[in-house]
Amino acid sequence: MISGPVTPDVPTPRPATRFDRRLSKILDHATAVFYEKGYEGASMRDLSRVTGLSLAGLYYYFESKEELLCLIQKHYFTVVVDRLQKRLRDVNDSESRVRAFILNHFEYFLTENYKATKVLSKEDDVLAGHLGAEVTALKREYYRGCSELVETLKQEKGLEFNTRVAVLSLFGMMNWIYTWYKPQVDPEAGALARQVGDIFLAGIKSSVKRH
Repeated sequence: MISGPVTPDVPTPRPATRFDRRLSKILDHATAVFYEKGYEGASMRDLSRVTGLSLAGLYYYFESKEELLCLIQKHYFTVVVDRLQKRLRDVNDSESRVRAFILNHFEYFLTENYKATKVLSKEDDVLAGHLGAEVTALKREYYRGCSELVETLKQEKGLEFNTRVAVLSLFGMMNWIYTWYKPQVDPEAGALARQVGDIFLAGIKSSVKRH
């Protein structure tokens, strides 16, 4: 698992194998099924049909539908964190780093993986036991990365606000966008990230620390 979204020194990822590429395609197809039918409404036969695998072939990769959902969530959160780490390497200004987080989130989940946003948000409480614990750890890592960026900005600018409330509010703005976003009407990811960043930063910067 990747550690520390704001850590600049990240080990070089190992080259993707044929198995990795095949698995990634299966996860993308399965995400589309969960997006259309929901976790409860999707069957292993649905997943077999859309991935082009036999049921036996599907069970070669996953022991259950629950494990498949776990791998989907782990895949998307691992990739988005890895991309964020790379994006932050050359960004030093604290405000720009927060904006980079927002842009990274929108580009990955809105532009490239729109259907995954709904699956990750709507099926958040399906997983239990060790599978749920693995996904929860990744989500906490992602949250902590954002929290560290916002807390650094807060300290550097001498601001006074509740970091937890601010970060959870930002995630609320980003994670539920799939419920209203219309590509034909609304701005593309870059412009949307700038506007959301403007709104968020204007809000937290309006509270100067009292001495």
